[in-house]
Amino acid sequence: MTVHFIGAGPGAADLITVRGRDLIASSPVCLYAGALVPRELLAFCPDGARVVDTANLTLDEIVGELLAAHEAGHDVARLHSGDPSVFSAMAEQMRRLDTAGVPYDVTPGVPAFAAAAASLQRELTVPGVGQTVVLTRTSQRATPMPEGEDLATLGASRATMVLHLAVQRIGAIVEELVPNYGPDCPVAVVAYASRDDEVILRGTLADIAAQVEAAGIKRTAVIVVGRVLTASQFPDSHLYSHDRCRS
Repeated sequence: MTVHFIGAGPGAADLITVRGRDLIASSPVCLYAGALVPRELLAFCPDGARVVDTANLTLDEIVGELLAAHEAGHDVARLHSGDPSVFSAMAEQMRRLDTAGVPYDVTPGVPAFAAAAASLQRELTVPGVGQTVVLTRTSQRATPMPEGEDLATLGASRATMVLHLAVQRIGAIVEELVPNYGPDCPVAVVAYASRDDEVILRGTLADIAAQVEAAGIKRTAVIVVGRVLTASQFPDSHLYSHDRCRS
């Protein structure tokens, strides 16, 4: 018996990996985050599978389901939105499974920030403009951020910044980023990336908060901040340069 932590992707059902799809099909138990994971993926569950929506369950209740499946000798497809390596709350489940001696593995998925970049048709690492991406969030209605990971500190490098779970604080985020990035810095907000109801807003730190408020976006959105969003004059990558040694 194995618990398979599976990245279910950002929202579009066909963005799950083949491995993830096959693990769902072979697992008699499926736990999924109903508020975020597309229900279409449940069609891959085998007939008679136990399917549990974890959206309103506590950690203890979720782990209880995993332990019960272990006792019954059933593999579990544990679906997390996006990629489970980022903001998935997988670590605390794994810690408890370690204590209980329950085996598990992890299958990666398409993260929300990658889906947002695809929708924006932008590369987040543009030569001569930005080669670093900071993935972060804010602490509203969540565990506190560690010391030194506040936006003012993280923004000092002016690297491309991607914020998850933060759109509700867009006004405060703008105030914290403007001193480092400037009010004219390009910003994009992508809500429900890759889904049919996707919403894309483009602007600057000066006007993005008003756009978000007008659009009524309150959740399931990624905020991207950085000059790479509008860069057009930049050197070609050395990757394909005539000067690059290929021997």
